[in-house]
Amino acid sequence: MTGVLIVTGGSRGIGRAVSLRAAALGYRVAVNYRGDEGAAGETVDAIRAAGGTAEAMRGDMSMEDDISALFNEVDRSLGPVTALVNNAGITGGDARIDTVTRDQVTQTMAVNVVGPFLCCREAVRRMSTAHGGKGGTIVNMSSGAARLGSPGMRIHYAASKGALDTLTIGLSKEVAAEGIRVNSVRAGITDTEIHGFADNPQKLAALSRIPPMGRVATVDEIAASVIWLLSDEASYVTGALLDVGGGL
Repeated sequence: MTGVLIVTGGSRGIGRAVSLRAAALGYRVAVNYRGDEGAAGETVDAIRAAGGTAEAMRGDMSMEDDISALFNEVDRSLGPVTALVNNAGITGGDARIDTVTRDQVTQTMAVNVVGPFLCCREAVRRMSTAHGGKGGTIVNMSSGAARLGSPGMRIHYAASKGALDTLTIGLSKEVAAEGIRVNSVRAGITDTEIHGFADNPQKLAALSRIPPMGRVATVDEIAASVIWLLSDEASYVTGALLDVGGGL
């Protein structure tokens, strides 16, 4: 696997695991981060120490100017993007529908839906054979919440991931003849910072009982699925919503 990969939210959790695995397979990786420069630097250092190529690139993936600047910087420093993993996302906090705020909903949609739309736009402009590109792959990081709805806790988050799945299906058909494959990984409950398990082991223990497999996923397990969808082994897979949820 060679080429240039952008991983949004690539400095921690699933994004870091994807960045490390992809770099080990030959990708030149743009590790995007919003605020944690230290974590991004550590991820890039780990890639370089293993002989890979990576750059840390700051940018808020809810802001159009930042997204455009990210892709332009990748063009200059690594080359035109050939693969994109839309991983940056937020939960929007816990709230029932009768307590959720407008700010929670709009910010969740801005990061989890609008950002990936604009990243896909920039990627297609560079990858599509209709624009002189050589094709490429896009993987959107979705969630099992898109199917389950997250009632009583995060319907706004689930709705954002449902929209991301619709983007995946529609875009996959729109650009299939232009050399671009588009898929989603619908991750199950995963041991990452976004869920705050490090500060709340009781929550981790309770959630571990939910999947039929009796445990939550590791970031490496989710990353392995992403890497497969990026690879030539998935060359005839597009428009897929891959459930990686331990049976949920």
